[in-house]
Amino acid sequence: MTIRDVARELESLAPLALKEDFDNVGLLIGDDNWSVSSILITLDITEEVMQEAIDKACNLIVAHHPIMLSGVKKITGRNYTERIIQMAIKNDIAIYAAHTNLDSVQGGVSNRICEKLNLSNCNILAPRQNSLLKLTTFVPNSYADVVRKAIFSAGAGVIGNYDSCSYNLEGEGTFRGNDTTNPFVGEKGKLHFEPETRIETILPRHIKGAVIKTLIKAHPYEEVAYDLYPLENEWPTAGFGMIGELDTPVSEENFLSSVKSIFKTGCIRHTQFLNKPIKTVAVCGGSGSFLLNRAIASGADIFITGDFKYHQFFDAENKILIADIGHFESEQFTKEVFFELLTKKFSNFAIHLSNVNTNPVKYF
Repeated sequence: MTIRDVARELESLAPLALKEDFDNVGLLIGDDNWSVSSILITLDITEEVMQEAIDKACNLIVAHHPIMLSGVKKITGRNYTERIIQMAIKNDIAIYAAHTNLDSVQGGVSNRICEKLNLSNCNILAPRQNSLLKLTTFVPNSYADVVRKAIFSAGAGVIGNYDSCSYNLEGEGTFRGNDTTNPFVGEKGKLHFEPETRIETILPRHIKGAVIKTLIKAHPYEEVAYDLYPLENEWPTAGFGMIGELDTPVSEENFLSSVKSIFKTGCIRHTQFLNKPIKTVAVCGGSGSFLLNRAIASGADIFITGDFKYHQFFDAENKILIADIGHFESEQFTKEVFFELLTKKFSNFAIHLSNVNTNPVKYF
């Protein structure tokens, strides 16, 4: 098994195209042609984690937070980032990161928080926008099923929890090939009328190339007619944060007590209690303060995340209870997401969860 095989599986859940512009994800150090001996999964990469990888003979580290988020101009060992890079290169250890791309998928970081809280009816809190395309193509009736299956296999036709979604309309197409053509139906130089099926389907923008390549390969015509339209629809299964419901409402005090226990946080920074039961819960792993207004608009009773600044707590305006449980605490179970995905695919392979607590924040 190569690093490329591992990356392909990780990117089936968290495509690189879903990362934020500032982010640095994918294979950061190493060669994707390398054979993998064993894998170490971690939230952060520290020198202690690197030593753990060496001790366990792991030549691939899969992390949530990238070690090189900003540019590295020197590798002199004067800070921990440079020393980690040196350790990785000296010991032939590859480093792969899935960060904001894993934050922005339905089965990612925030989804794991929902699972830990036993929330039901969970959906993306802030679905991605301007990320979908509509594909329209025209196919001879007898080939419609072949072409549909092909583009569905390439990832088109998924709407929420449904796949193989399309709209089909039968009509008549016309065309005339010049002397250089070899038409699939009709004769060159003669106007031809062909019963055709108009197929419409939807696809994420980042897989456009793969879908069109598959369409052209499956389509019988020499020249394939198709249209792509940008959509303003929200993408319901991609975006930041999640929102769900408790089966039974609980008091604010009891719910925060449960959260503190589940996430093993030293403290929870929160706004004043609103003296109403908690039923609808919005969450976001990591730094989620940018989603506060979305959480309020969604009707959530509480918003759980990390890294709220002092003045941002005022923005709750008694409309929602903010609970800042800490950045590390909100993302600590991300390791489980990696582990379950990889062990399901590579069941007979050594995959280790790091034993190092990489949280730099301590509580006295």
